[in-house]
Amino acid sequence: MKPVIIGAGLAGLTVALFLAPMPVILLSAKKLGDESSSAWAQGGIAAAVGADDTAQLHAKDTINAGAGFCDPAIVRQVTEDGAAVVGQLLERGVAFDRDPAGKLSLGLEGAHRRRRIIHVTGDGTGPALMKALVAAVRATPSIEVVENAVATDLIADAAISGVVVERNGERLVIASDCVVLATGGAGALWQHTTNPLGSWGRGLALAARSGAILGDLEFMQFHPTAIDIGRDPMPLASEALRGEGAILIDENGTRFMAGQGKEELEPRDVVARAIWNHIGKGHKVFLDTRAALGENFAERFPSIYAVCRTAGIDPVRQPIPVRPAAHYHMGGVVTDARGRTSMKGLWACGEVACTGLHGANRLASNSLLEAASFGRRVAEDIAGMENRQPVIRKQNLSYEGFVPSDDGRFAEIRAIMSAHVGVLRDEAGLEIAIRQLTPLAQKSDRALVGLMIATAALRREESRGAHARTDYPVVSTQKTQRQLTLADIMRDAEPARAVGT
Repeated sequence: MKPVIIGAGLAGLTVALFLAPMPVILLSAKKLGDESSSAWAQGGIAAAVGADDTAQLHAKDTINAGAGFCDPAIVRQVTEDGAAVVGQLLERGVAFDRDPAGKLSLGLEGAHRRRRIIHVTGDGTGPALMKALVAAVRATPSIEVVENAVATDLIADAAISGVVVERNGERLVIASDCVVLATGGAGALWQHTTNPLGSWGRGLALAARSGAILGDLEFMQFHPTAIDIGRDPMPLASEALRGEGAILIDENGTRFMAGQGKEELEPRDVVARAIWNHIGKGHKVFLDTRAALGENFAERFPSIYAVCRTAGIDPVRQPIPVRPAAHYHMGGVVTDARGRTSMKGLWACGEVACTGLHGANRLASNSLLEAASFGRRVAEDIAGMENRQPVIRKQNLSYEGFVPSDDGRFAEIRAIMSAHVGVLRDEAGLEIAIRQLTPLAQKSDRALVGLMIATAALRREESRGAHARTDYPVVSTQKTQRQLTLADIMRDAEPARAVGT
């Protein structure tokens, strides 16, 4: 049986390409290359390729940002992959930016101690990567691309045996004992998000209902500088702008982060909370690029410039209104160094996975690196498996399992998550979220994912990285990592739900 890859962002495409010439099925929820967080990525790929940089320094920065929750072995593995990943992408035709001497241009972002961020046209890295890899997939005969195909369930007992797919109004069941989740993140569960609205955590729901172990679901990274112009999803003002010297000011022109550590180049969780608190005091917040970039803005960051001009903002002469928005989920389906999950026959890579790289707070521009690094490792693991024992099933498997309803309550779920599971959380708010989400989760996968995140956040009685509890502001000394199954989460949710009954 062919391996089935669910998801067609950078991680999924990488798996498919590295499995060639092994025949695979690649499921894309939209047209191949559309509505993928990878395609929306403005930030670049972090890789230690500069003369003053090493993978060891990159690893130290990653661990420092991760607030004590990174797996050092995984961090070492991925950061050491950096140069190879860049080389592989160059071979596939990705034209990274270069300096006048022809060397790769290296940018600086928050919490990095070296310039190591590699971009395409300043802020067009994601689209360029996806264009190159989509073309490569289209040209690879062994990859069967199935577009407009949404996976709604995994068939599993002791092991994976199939995938249930909705496509053009039909339900299909694909038999496979080898499934890769590469479905992306969950940021669209919040009202303010930089993610495509399809990125609400579908892969987490699929994995949870199959019995796979999930980890660190409470750690959602809120990007500090989403452009606040009334769009949903919100366009992003890349961290690279602050790396080039842009500053945060309020409506009075006050630089409210002045004197705070590395100021605007603090880790994302620190900057996001500073902006959130300043907005909470009644201020408006802006990203001011005028002194740092001036007339060079359009040339250096053409995509962001175009977004601003469409909204009637001239960033050469005006500051850009910004606010925090849900951006990247550090938690996910727990995997080992090869991308294997706790469920036999199920792998995960990209944002849906919890590999141990990001810890409690992702270091900027490590996500594309992780997707490419683990995409290759997952492919190598699957290709190298010996004596596979396929689950003997007919291709037309019968299915009478979970059928998620499209009940039109997505807006309600997003409002609950934004009100109670946002940048700052507390026990009372999290218990409200759990009470409201529990009945919805019986039929809605969106509500189920929100419930899992809220319950995990209630369990973590500390503030660490992107998870900030106003009622538990101190970081715990135990550094306990939470690994949960769906049964654990539903059991934990019951007492909070019962409070309101």
